[in-house]
Amino acid sequence: MKVDLDKLQVTRNEADNIFEVWIDGHLCKLDYIQDGNNLVIEHVGVYPEFRGQGIAGKLMEVALEYAKQNSLRVIPMCSYAVYYIRNNPQYIELTNPGRGE
Repeated sequence: MKVDLDKLQVTRNEADNIFEVWIDGHLCKLDYIQDGNNLVIEHVGVYPEFRGQGIAGKLMEVALEYAKQNSLRVIPMCSYAVYYIRNNPQYIELTNPGRGE
């Protein structure tokens, strides 16, 4: 199934500490911990049928924009989060020690 990224509505589920999007009944999500002024990205998971279409990137973009708007320091713990930030240098400043303190 082809996914239209422009129509995806990623939401922050504060109760479960995830950014999520449901596609055709399947959950795709970014797990995080918000610890004070830090947003720790633990895992990004996309349902196998939808992988390779940019959904993980969309989840990262929404989470990083949330961090930026709330002056949070981002700590990427999963390999995809590290990869995404390295390949989108506009977000590297969010990982600087001292940000948000």
